Amino acid sequence: MKNLLFIVTNVNQYADSALKTGLWLSELTHIYHKAKEKEWQITIASPKGGNTPIDPESLKPLVLDSISKGYYNNPGFMNELAHTKSLNMVKNESFDCIYLTGGHATMYDFPDNTTLQEILRDQYESNKMVAAICHGVGGLLNVRRSDGEYMIKDKNITGFDWFEETLARRKNEVPFNLEEALKQRNVHYRKAFIPMTSNVVVDGNLITGQNPFSSKEMAKVVVSELEKQAFM
Repeated sequence: MKNLLFIVTNVNQYADSALKTGLWLSELTHIYHKAKEKEWQITIASPKGGNTPIDPESLKPLVLDSISKGYYNNPGFMNELAHTKSLNMVKNESFDCIYLTGGHATMYDFPDNTTLQEILRDQYESNKMVAAICHGVGGLLNVRRSDGEYMIKDKNITGFDWFEETLARRKNEVPFNLEEALKQRNVHYRKAFIPMTSNVVVDGNLITGQNPFSSKEMAKVVVSELEKQAFM
């Protein structure tokens, strides 16, 4: 039995725009589905607790896959998203994996959240899994190890790249360039040869996914790596 913490956003709008944002649904539903299949324990938390909005872009027919659509129409799942725990409520609990979901909204309430930074530092330094996908990778930017170095320094890592931001027509809306911010932390940034295709990078107990199209592979890799740990 594994115990997983999925962290989602509380933000529903870009700071300098009327455009709506929020959780990119598939970046939660695929890992959630895999964990449910394994009958693992799941906790969903957000910086403030309470409701997490869903990015309307992630509900469009071209990107809303069958698994995500099923969960969107599942009252029990949607109730979980409406009543997430706060990070303060879960910060002293033990988890086998902490997984940062994405959506542009996470760029606002993940990177500078000191409680999130503490949770991730303790998780990483306990040699337990830290995973993040797409813009959720921004939540790793300011996490420092106990020795003061950035946790992601010298790590192989991916995240939503700047050209993908152009394709998404959001480069004038986002608060920063995630790809450049990661490179400034002296990471070994790895991106897919073809934009908007699946890319998952594993570096020890750190796993990152590049974009929403990595959701399915990300879920498979996280589950596989957790199962490996059971035999080590």
